[in-house]
Amino acid sequence: MATVVMERIGRLFINIQQIRQIPRLVEQSIPSLPCTVKDCEVPQIFREPYIYSGYRPVEHNWRYYFFTLFQRHNESVNVWTHLIAALVIILKLQALSETVAFLSDPHALPLLTLYLSAFTYLTFSSLAHLLHSRSEFAHYSFFFLDYVGVAIYQYGSALAHYYYSIEVEWYQLIKTFYLPMATTLAWMTCMGCCYSKSNAKVLHPRTRKLYQVVPAALAYTLDISPVVHRIYNCHSSGCTDSAIWFHAGQIIFFVISAHFFSCPHPEKWFLGKCDILLQGHQIFHVFMVLCTMAQLEAIHLDYKHRRHFYQVFHRDCTWSVVTSFALIISSSIATAVYMRHLIKIKLANKEQ
Repeated sequence: MATVVMERIGRLFINIQQIRQIPRLVEQSIPSLPCTVKDCEVPQIFREPYIYSGYRPVEHNWRYYFFTLFQRHNESVNVWTHLIAALVIILKLQALSETVAFLSDPHALPLLTLYLSAFTYLTFSSLAHLLHSRSEFAHYSFFFLDYVGVAIYQYGSALAHYYYSIEVEWYQLIKTFYLPMATTLAWMTCMGCCYSKSNAKVLHPRTRKLYQVVPAALAYTLDISPVVHRIYNCHSSGCTDSAIWFHAGQIIFFVISAHFFSCPHPEKWFLGKCDILLQGHQIFHVFMVLCTMAQLEAIHLDYKHRRHFYQVFHRDCTWSVVTSFALIISSSIATAVYMRHLIKIKLANKEQ
């Protein structure tokens, strides 16, 4: 008996030793990465206001930038916040598919569209922040892709709010123009952001922000209007709708995120102290994730509890949903590809 016990203890000790070697094996499998550099060591296009260090050197191979997912640099938080959120959404969608008949219930299509659009913007954002540092052309290309994701998510949000969350009075008021206008403003957001990025070297920073913020603000004002109207009605009538709290949460989180997107806080106040953590753009990412999660929960509740509304007012929506979604995807991609082509020509002329 003692021999058997000793053999088991010996095996356990060997297993523990093997487990302890895992971190070292993982470290050996990842090639040694160059150290991060200061802002003066990268081209101007990569520099962010008030961020002085933590930049990755340019012109390395793609493998290096993929492996920087595990390196500490000034984009690490931006990558991981949206990457983790994208994985969470996939898991939520998988769990949701067990109770929602996406294939047989046409009224579930806007819900699926919202989940896919949220996953798209989070994934494209993670890729942009992870890979843009390879070269100036890659910088423009990946952030153009990021803006495509933003436009798609804007449309997905507008569709879900219009389909599930709207009240009858507001529906009657805006039904003739809401979705076409939402599609147009989403494309304008993509176009404004692409133009701002492609002319970053010649536009004043505040002017650049205006090209990004104004179309997005107009789009958000329209997209969220059904929710705001519903919250107002609920407050006036004293309703106890559980989805209202999540809708209110998504608005609050979005307003906070918009502030940190527009203003370089707190790095402006603590120069050199926020190069890796607590940048305004990182805080923007966190609150956008919270906004998205609150929105998904609110829309799911509306899908479950407001069928009496949307079954009546949206009887034959499948074709319009698919058409509008395809239109915003194709127009945004076409815009990004065209702007990328212009950047390629501009960079080629500069090298001559």
